[in-house]
Amino acid sequence: MSISFVSSCEFDTLKFAEAIALKLCGGEIIALKGGLGMGKTCFVKGLAKGLGYKGDVTSPTFAIVNEYVGGRLDLFHFDMYRITGWDDLNSTGYFEYLSYGGVTAIEWSENIESALEGEKVITVEFERLSENERKITVIGDIEL
Repeated sequence: MSISFVSSCEFDTLKFAEAIALKLCGGEIIALKGGLGMGKTCFVKGLAKGLGYKGDVTSPTFAIVNEYVGGRLDLFHFDMYRITGWDDLNSTGYFEYLSYGGVTAIEWSENIESALEGEKVITVEFERLSENERKITVIGDIEL
């Protein structure tokens, strides 16, 4: 299944991601694809809010992974920009996080494509339409 949405601002992206979060039941991998400044972290902020997380959500660029717990489901937010191989991926704890039953959101998922398998992978692709507009396409087993 594929769903497309055109976001004209950060608020639109947040609300769209919140709606998706309401449909998640745990164990999903949200594979985010798109270049710098496309709205991936904003989308994760919306997921966190939709899952009931109340704190700040920031990019895990330097930490590799941020944990957002205390909502309906835990959210594990990865940035795989600097991950270049299986040794790097193993060192992030990625595979352990998958066993926790929360939702795993992965920025720069293109870098770990071979590790993204299973029926619970939901791909979210960002395409720049203009300076402020993004086409967000969600591919996977989810209905809004």
